[in-house]
Amino acid sequence: MKWYTESNTVSKFWTNALEFASLMTLRLREQALWSKHTVRSYDRELDAIERLIAEMGGIAEKMVVEAVDALASADRVLARQVVAVDSRLDALQREIENLAVMTIARRQPVAVDLRELIGAIRVAGDLERVGDLAKNIAKRTIKIGAEFRVPRAIVGLRHMNEDATELLKDVLDAYAQRDAERAREVWQRDVDLDALEDSVFRDLLTHMMEDPRNISFCAHLLFCSKNIERIGDHATNIAETVVYLVTGKAMPSERPHGRQETDIDVEAAGGDA
Repeated sequence: MKWYTESNTVSKFWTNALEFASLMTLRLREQALWSKHTVRSYDRELDAIERLIAEMGGIAEKMVVEAVDALASADRVLARQVVAVDSRLDALQREIENLAVMTIARRQPVAVDLRELIGAIRVAGDLERVGDLAKNIAKRTIKIGAEFRVPRAIVGLRHMNEDATELLKDVLDAYAQRDAERAREVWQRDVDLDALEDSVFRDLLTHMMEDPRNISFCAHLLFCSKNIERIGDHATNIAETVVYLVTGKAMPSERPHGRQETDIDVEAAGGDA
């Protein structure tokens, strides 16, 4: 009887142990599946933000190119198109910010994951400002209308715009590839755009002194050149964000400059955004 009792106890022990092991295996499998689903969902959220930033970058680049094309060719129809598309850029920025904030609240990321989301918000903000600056140039084109023009005065602005759009393209590529070295190169090259803006500033003043009829048109171009220079500054901001995102370290607070700062403040006096 004692043997039977002991045998029965051992049997119950192993039965309970097997049931517990089976239950734990099931729970671990469910936890693994849940974890994998959560990671996939998080990746989808990051991918969605990445696609929206890529769309913003494409729109911003196109706006910058077309704004100066409209200025050079006195194409007010194209200028109005540039102004109209800016609302799409604003909407994308708001969508990115909302998605990033919701993701931070839901996932509570840390380290590089948190930097990814903060970086996305910062890049979206800079691209939105690039769009505003391109819109300002387009609005200048509309204002100028049929005023007396100095075609040769626009040559320098075209060169500036080529440099600015190249900086913007390169820094967006650096962001897409998470390439800190390429971002540092963009950061250093901004000095060339600053120097070119200084040269354009002097040329425009020369045109204004040569013929009083040039004053109004060249004054508009002074603000346009400053807008283009500021586009380069926003490209530099994005470069700093890329370096921070990849390395976790900030770039030097003092940026290289190729010239003395002018007194023109496009954000306050010359901006129409």
